[in-house]
Amino acid sequence: MNRFLALALTASLAGPALAADPIKILFVGNSYTFGRVDPVLSYNAAAVHDLTAGFNAINPAGTNSYPLGTAGQGSFEPHPWGGVPGIFKKMTDEAGMAYDVSLSTRNAASLRGQFLDTANSDWKLRENVATQKWDSVVLQEQSDAALPAGKGKNANLATFNAYADQFERFIHNGAAQSYKESTLFGSLAACTATGLSSGSCNTTRNIAANPNASSGTKIYLEQSWARPDMVEAHKITTPDITSVDGRPIVDTSAAGGNATLYYGSLADMTADLHNSFYAKAASNPGFAGVVPVGDAFQLAVNQGLAQGGGFYNASGSFAETAGALNLWWLERTHASKYGSYLSALTLFGSITGHDPLSLGASEQAAIDLGIDATTARALQRVASQQLGFTTAVPEPQSLALLLAGLGVIALRTGRRRGGAPAR
Repeated sequence: MNRFLALALTASLAGPALAADPIKILFVGNSYTFGRVDPVLSYNAAAVHDLTAGFNAINPAGTNSYPLGTAGQGSFEPHPWGGVPGIFKKMTDEAGMAYDVSLSTRNAASLRGQFLDTANSDWKLRENVATQKWDSVVLQEQSDAALPAGKGKNANLATFNAYADQFERFIHNGAAQSYKESTLFGSLAACTATGLSSGSCNTTRNIAANPNASSGTKIYLEQSWARPDMVEAHKITTPDITSVDGRPIVDTSAAGGNATLYYGSLADMTADLHNSFYAKAASNPGFAGVVPVGDAFQLAVNQGLAQGGGFYNASGSFAETAGALNLWWLERTHASKYGSYLSALTLFGSITGHDPLSLGASEQAAIDLGIDATTARALQRVASQQLGFTTAVPEPQSLALLLAGLGVIALRTGRRRGGAPAR
């Protein structure tokens, strides 16, 4: 028998070659990760593993995912969640990459809250991380927690630094721990300075070993974006739990009034977040790097592609500017579908090493989300530039056409680029 025919016959009898094992990635975060509202919230949910859906079914306390019709509670964030991880999954599929994507997320969750399972007795968020050996893990801190003291309602830089390191040790080493936070922060005084009581600081925290710890896991810190609600004057709002998406309405209760502002500009807040995340990564070689989502948001604003002001109307509630590309949703903290798409693009480029521009104008997630091809291409270019794949700015004629299509009258030029390439 001909040798090549024999080899072909042997191969056919052996069956098809086994595909390479998929890359297992876990997204640890909060509503910034799971997207908060549709079309992002449920996007591609069937293709990702929502590790908190089971917890919510047992005990939805503290979330906006109560069974529909639950008196006095929100039901506008139903599981399963796809979110930004679902968009990331779609992009990797389109690029011919095999990724197995999971998310462990909860509303307003901080890294400390996830590590210590502070939500309630049924939400075992740290334990989600220990369910298997991961190739990559992305950590997203509570939106304003990584800011310097006094620069946000939840600003707690020391706690961000401590619990980012705790997760890094838990994922890479996994040894059981028994510690007091007074020791973790260096002293009782340092611990209480984070806002914890002395009793909490001196409570012994017993952390079981992670049986799936791996020194080979790549751990990324995802840099948060600046929040217009912390920059621009407005009235305090509250979610309308009777609406399908919990959209903001002005809070007329005793808790209402004028919102507290912490920054004079989005750029100043972006700079503080950039410094916090990159300093943490630089201080601990266990981190693979920072995914500069916040810098990408600022770059889009600086280039005049995305709206950078005028987020509220004269009454101090939200206002949409006709035709403007807004990266933020109505309450000016969560991302809009455009912001979530830019987040996923920046994650895609940072984690896979592939240029986001390679996805092309007909990228499927953008189509599914209702993002037109010209806007998708412009957001891809921002992510590409932010990550250093592309150095040229958009052609003035192309950018002008995009802005004209969005109804933006003036083309803003000569503005400083925000952020820095991932390093």
